[in-house]
Order: sequence, then C-alpha cells, then structure tokens
Amino acid sequence: MIKAQDIMTEDVITVFPETEITQAAKIMLERHLNGLPVIDQDGHLMGIICQEDLVVQQMKIPLPSVFTFFDSLITFSSYKKLDKEVEKMTAMTVAQAMTPDPMTVEIGTGLEEIATIMVNNNVHTLPVLNKGKIVGIIGKEDVLRTLMPPNQR
Repeated sequence: MIKAQDIMTEDVITVFPETEITQAAKIMLERHLNGLPVIDQDGHLMGIICQEDLVVQQMKIPLPSVFTFFDSLITFSSYKKLDKEVEKMTAMTVAQAMTPDPMTVEIGTGLEEIATIMVNNNVHTLPVLNKGKIVGIIGKEDVLRTLMPPNQR
C-alpha cells in the first residue's frame, strides 16, 4: 500500500506568519506551488497559505444579502465570514491570510485516505507530520503521479 511517506516531498518550503503576502506569492509562483505551510520559530505548524488565499485579494468585497421582514433585518451571510474575507482581502502578512490549523496527514497515512481528504475537503496541499513535526508535503500532483507506472514517475 502506498503511504504518505512514499509520495511526499521532503524538502518542504515554509514561511513564517510575519512573511509578507507578496513574498509568499513570489515563492509560490517561482516554485510552482499551490500552498506553503506556515510555521512558528520553533518549527511548529500554525497554518497554511494557499493560492486561493492570495487570489481572494483580487475579489470585490462580498456584501451580505439582507431583507426586511416585519421591520426586522434578516441577513443571509454571516458577518463573521464577511469579516474573515475582508481580512484576507486586505492582508499584508501571511498570518492575516492563512488558514489556521490546516488539515494534515501522518507519515503512515494511506493513499486512499489522502485522496479522500483532498477531494472531500477541496484541499490541494497537505502537510505531512511525524510526531507533530512537519516532515513533508503532498500536493495533488503527487497523488496523480501514483497513476503512472513507477518507471515513468
């Protein structure tokens, strides 16, 4: 059975919470990466910043849909969600735009579970942990490569 340790990239490129958004975008573009793990000074995983987190900065501010019913204002959009989207849109540092506490897998997680997590949660990048420390990263391309015969990977 193929496991995370068999398909992960071990040389993980990471950023810190105080890294500027422009620097994170530059790294992703130059290295053709979908996401970057965000670590603290001790190397502990704090979050992940993905291309989607950066693309959101180009969106229009999503105003909540509201209507009045018997002199009451009813909203269809959560203000908490709106606040988070506005914060991401105006982010200057990775900490302001990252997804905190990202989904992760352990080094021994099987390929089927990895694929299920990615598809069911629309995740493109999964940090791989061993005893709580980041030891690798898996992207969708890593999973796709498993469809190829070993001599063509």
